[in-house]
Amino acid sequence: MTITQTLPAAPSAPTAAPAGRARWERPSLIALLVLTGALYLWNLSASGWANDFYAAAAQAGTQSWKALFFGSLDAGNVITVDKPPASLWLMGLSGRLFGFSSFSMLLPQALCGIGSVWLLHSAVRRWSGPVAALLAGAALALTPVAVLMFKFNNPDALLVFLMVFGAYFTVRATETASWRWLALAGVAVGFAFLAKTLQAFLVLPAFGLVYLMAAPTGLGKRVLHLLSAVVALVVSAGWFVVVVDLWPASSRPYIGGSTDNTELDLALGYNGLGRVFGGQGNGGGMGGGNTGFGGETGLGRMVNTSFGAEVSWLLPAALIALVAGLWFTRRAPRTDRTRAGLLLWGGWTVVTAVVFSFMQGTVHPYYAVALAPGIAGLVGIGAVELWRGRDNLAARIVLGALVAVTAGWGFVLLNRVPEWLPWLRWTVASLGVGAATAITMGVHRFARAAVAVALAALLAGFGAMSAYAVATAATGHSGSIPASGPVSSQTGGGFGGGAGGQANAELVRALRETTGTWAAASNGSMGAGSLQLASGRPVIAIGGFNGGDPAPTLAEFQRHVADGQVRYYVPGGRGGGGGSISSWVEATFTQVSIGGETVYDLSLPLG
Repeated sequence: MTITQTLPAAPSAPTAAPAGRARWERPSLIALLVLTGALYLWNLSASGWANDFYAAAAQAGTQSWKALFFGSLDAGNVITVDKPPASLWLMGLSGRLFGFSSFSMLLPQALCGIGSVWLLHSAVRRWSGPVAALLAGAALALTPVAVLMFKFNNPDALLVFLMVFGAYFTVRATETASWRWLALAGVAVGFAFLAKTLQAFLVLPAFGLVYLMAAPTGLGKRVLHLLSAVVALVVSAGWFVVVVDLWPASSRPYIGGSTDNTELDLALGYNGLGRVFGGQGNGGGMGGGNTGFGGETGLGRMVNTSFGAEVSWLLPAALIALVAGLWFTRRAPRTDRTRAGLLLWGGWTVVTAVVFSFMQGTVHPYYAVALAPGIAGLVGIGAVELWRGRDNLAARIVLGALVAVTAGWGFVLLNRVPEWLPWLRWTVASLGVGAATAITMGVHRFARAAVAVALAALLAGFGAMSAYAVATAATGHSGSIPASGPVSSQTGGGFGGGAGGQANAELVRALRETTGTWAAASNGSMGAGSLQLASGRPVIAIGGFNGGDPAPTLAEFQRHVADGQVRYYVPGGRGGGGGSISSWVEATFTQVSIGGETVYDLSLPLG
């Protein structure tokens, strides 16, 4: 049963996964992946170290296996990043294999993007056919925030790849009521947890609903299969938490971002419920407030000036496709594949969008990359099913509205950057109006006109977003809060991501000549990360990400200095845990100037 089958005189389509491939399918998939690879790999090193915070940890992982396993900020293993280390495992191993560089660090990110497009295509094709799969894959590949994140070193690239993997496994499981495929979906989401903790679980309601509703077996078995998948998820997500928290704290780094030096607290607190409700180091916590990064909470957040250009280009079209599709399939059998696909990608989109919209803790616009696969899947399925039913007025009206609204919203988003390609928004709007009118009036009945109308509709829907995506790929982005678009984003603001500044050459040379465990120490990760990346020598980031973690303690730092393991202290950065250390250093050691920059030589006591 498909959407079109619920409309009078609509052509029918198969209900199961397509059995074979048309001759054009494989070349078209190869072309999609090649073009995606070109977009993501092109000029890959333009962003340099991207986010210094994660770059420094990836570098540390190439120098120390312990640092790689725990996700330490430095090879001396003082403190970890404030996320689980799964994405750092990929970047660190790539650096060990190819030599550490911007390209080797970002290569796994780009490959995660290409893999995500391929998996989304494969999942959509099984239930909705090759054309829907191509549209969905292209929509994901060309979403600006996806281009940004698959060329950046934040953990979101691996997170999205593993969540799409989980969706593919869910599709396979639902087709045959297979608990094994469903368990693999749990494993995929479990490892996604090791990339970005609880955010990975936002897709679980959609996965569970689809299987519970559409798997071709009895209710009891469906419930048991879901329970087995939960067990697989807990084991896959929990093994690292158990290992870290059972490891003697004295022989591992401090867990950055936690309040009690445990991975469990990090996952449930700062990186978990703290993000949703505020507090736990996230700020916020007041309904209707403004987080300072993503704008005010509420349903309008995903289309505001922070999030809108990142991911919302096709969001109106996706919601139209979801509502119309569920209505048209309301009388379909329980196991109907078209409706199952709409529930899968629609549930993914709605749950994620609602949580992001009402989060009162820290939320950054680039988080929206997690929405991109859901939106893309809905657009691919909805557009193809409505086009199949174009002989019916109801389908034509909905499809025309979808095209017109998408073009109109593209105009609005482009109008927010009026100085950039000003002609594009008018072109997109004109194509949208023309294509929507032609579709609604039934011009498709003329064969040649149908091709022209379909092409105009694609250009109206994808043109603005595609141009913005290419501009994003051609532009370098760095810092802790990157944003897509034609303007280079270099945001650090003291939040742990370097802003692309150049380290003092003479100071870097001095750090390279040190022989202790750490060349230097500095408050917070911003200054420490840039010094470590430039010199290749470990630098202690006192207090971790924002300088607020109790690592190292004053006693620990004094012991390192007494053992001759730290040579310099570089003032600045963010305070917090560095306050007592800074006071002790200033009162105890000699101030020197290296390349015009004031530092403290910890081998030269005062007097």
